Formats: sequence, structure tokens, C-alpha cells
Amino acid sequence: MRSAPLISTRACMSESVETQKVGFISLGCPKALVDSERILTNLKLDGYETSPNYTDADVVIVNTCGFIDSAKQESMDAISEAIKKHGKVIVTGCMGKGVDAEAIRSFYPEVLSVSGPADVVSVLKAVHEHNPAPKNNKDSPLKPYDDVLSSIGVKLTPPHYAYLKIAEGCNHHCTFCIIPDMRGQLVSRPIAEIVEEAKKLVDSGVRELLVISQDTSAYGVDVKYKLDFVDGGALETRMQDLAVALGELGVWVRLHYVYPYPHVDKLIPLMAEGKILPYLDIPFQHASPKILKLMKRPGNQEKVLQRIKSWRAICPELTIRSTFIVGFPGETEEDFQILLDWLKEAELDRVGCFKYSPVDGAKANNLPDHVPEKVKENRWNRFMEVQQVISARRLQRKVGQTIEVLIDQIDEEGAIGRCAADAPEIDGSVFINDIESIESLGLKPGDMIDVSIEYADEYDLWGAIVFS
Repeated sequence: MRSAPLISTRACMSESVETQKVGFISLGCPKALVDSERILTNLKLDGYETSPNYTDADVVIVNTCGFIDSAKQESMDAISEAIKKHGKVIVTGCMGKGVDAEAIRSFYPEVLSVSGPADVVSVLKAVHEHNPAPKNNKDSPLKPYDDVLSSIGVKLTPPHYAYLKIAEGCNHHCTFCIIPDMRGQLVSRPIAEIVEEAKKLVDSGVRELLVISQDTSAYGVDVKYKLDFVDGGALETRMQDLAVALGELGVWVRLHYVYPYPHVDKLIPLMAEGKILPYLDIPFQHASPKILKLMKRPGNQEKVLQRIKSWRAICPELTIRSTFIVGFPGETEEDFQILLDWLKEAELDRVGCFKYSPVDGAKANNLPDHVPEKVKENRWNRFMEVQQVISARRLQRKVGQTIEVLIDQIDEEGAIGRCAADAPEIDGSVFINDIESIESLGLKPGDMIDVSIEYADEYDLWGAIVFS
């Protein structure tokens, strides 16, 4: 998703007649957004400012997305626009490696530099080379991001929530995905470093931490769950220990991109106890054993159904979000019906669905029996119709309940917020259409309030403020 045309930081930088300004276009997922924050934070430390437009920028950085072909096209369009409207362009991100990088250099030879995802150092070197830092910072060493103080760090999310990346890369080899080729194998951050960053974010006013990586539940596998010390106590570098530590910070902690390993079961009691949000983002992708095998994904969906029932027995408030792919090569009508039947039985709360799209370099491209586009479209529509009924039914259960809501924005009609079941940008919202009460209470984004739910549709909730 493109976030601007150009991004401006929330933190003010000191005025200087010699200050260099950087324009920034950040595309793609939250993991790429964190990479953008790290680049901008280091540039800020070196004395650079950011520009919200092409005119005032001295150089423009484009952080690309290469997950699917439509994302690649959006990235190429952004590069083209930056070159036409400015001229001095540095490219980084998921398209900055392999054949995509070659394509960028071929189509746009005037690009100053091309580097891969999370390659902060290469971006800084390119900026310094083509637009040297202000004189008072010209000798400042390059600082690969590891732990930037919240008082000087740049955030591209609203002040009340932040993405907390705990690892880079992925050890899986799903046939539809090229993330390991783009971002490499799993590399977990030290648990002490993550907890320290989380504390600084909370101290800066963050009310919700969204834990992300390519495979969150694999955290620590690469370092064999080694011991580290956090606040004088020993913790293992593993998801459960990290969840416990983050759960002590007194803010919402939401887990994304969780692969359904057996040890995920150990997180559910923490959710039931209110330590972390009762929310799991698990990309199941399909339910047909044959298609899952072709995808190189776990194939025992009957066992997954049993685990979902067990999770909900322990934590009835659990929200499960997932994503699926329809029209994968080899998917028959029978395979698709297996998926629909599984979906009806699982009754997931939040679901996204993608029509299979070939990605350059993905092994699935070489599979036989690709599904025609019209069939993909038909199956996508049928899938979404089934899920909308499920989602509406599950949200209807919240009518009459009083739930805690985190306010995201205030407009002329009232407030828009989210409950524990809603991640920003991808899930639903809670609407409170009572501007008089909101103004009388002085509510602002980042505030928490209790809301009595009065109405629900397939995706969103509406309610009234509960006055204590």
C-alpha cells in the first residue's frame, strides 16, 4: 500500500540553511514500513530533514514491494513518477535484489542506487554520497539500526500504535512465495533488545504494539532459543517468553504472521489471562490437503479445526484472522469445496482472500493445471460470500456487550476506534457517532474508552460511550 506521495516524519528536525531534505515513498507491508522508519531515523540522526513533496526534496528514496506482480507494478510506477517529478532517486526494498533489481536498472538506468530489503547501510551510503550530510554531521558514522531512542526515532504510524519487528527472513519454502529469496533465512533479534525497544515505545505514548516478522512463531529457532537477560532475569529467545515480557508493559500486544506450530498452544492461556490480546493472525492459505501439499504448507486441517476449538474453549474471546488463496494451480472444484466446508466449520472471525497470482521466481509457476481467471474470480466471490455470513454472525454476538475501544481518529460525526478484535488497516472499526459526548470528554486518538455495542454488520461495529 502506498502511504503518501511522499512521507513526512512526525518528529521536527532542527532548521539549518545547509540541511539536506529527503523525500520518501514507502510501499508494501508493515515489515517494509519498519524498514522505512529505520532508514528515516538514521537519516534524522545524520541531520537530514524529510520533505512532503518532490519540489523541496534534494533526493527521493523509494522503498519497494515485490510480493506479487501488482505490487511490483506499483513500485515501478512509483520509481517512474519520482524520476519524472524529481530525478535523483534511490531505490531499496524487496525489489532491490535479483532479477527485479536488474529490471529496475534496465528500465531506469538513471537511478542512483538499488539495494535490497532492510539494507539500511546501503541506503545511507547512497544518500551520503549523492547528498552529503550537513557539515556538522558529515563525519557521523553510519549507524545500522538496532535500538533507536524513542525520543529521536521516526514513526510512520499514528503515535498510539507501533509495529515491533522481532525477526527478519523466513525458513519456509512455500511454492507461491519468494520472501526467503528477497529477505533471506530467519534471523531473530535478541529478546532483550526487543523488550527495550518496546519499553521506549510505550514511554513515548504507544498504546498498542503490533508484533511482526515473516514468521513470528518461529522466533528464536535460528539461535536455538538461547538465554538472554531482561531486567536482571533470564528469558529464552522464544515467542512465549517474549509474549510474557511484552505483556508486562500494560499496553495492547497483538501477534501477527503466526505460523501454527504446536507451541502456539502455549500462548492461548496468556490471552485468557489478559496478558496479551486474544488475537491470532494465522495465514492458513487453504484447507485441501492436496493444495496445501502443492503449496508446501502444513496439511492436516482436521487437526487445525480441533486446535481452534481447544483454543476457544480456553479463551472464548479469541479472534482468529487468516488469509487464503483461491485458484492455486491444480485447484479443482472439489478442492475449493473442501476449503468452503472447512471455512464454515472453523468460523474464523477475520478473513482475507487472494486470487492466485504468479510471482517471478516462485516455484508454483511451474506447476501444471493453472486455473483460468474467470474461475478464480468466481471462486473468490463465492468464498467472500461465505465468509461475510460467518463474519456478520460472529460480530452480531458482540451486540449488547461492553467492550474496550482504542480511539484512532475523531471526525465531524464522532470517533472511529478499534477493539481487541481489530488490527489497524486490515480489520474492522468501531464507530461512535456521538460528537457531543466525545467533545465533552475531550477524547483524542490513543484514548481508551468503554463502548456498549448497539449494531454490527459484516465488518464493523457501532456503539455508544459507557459513562462510569
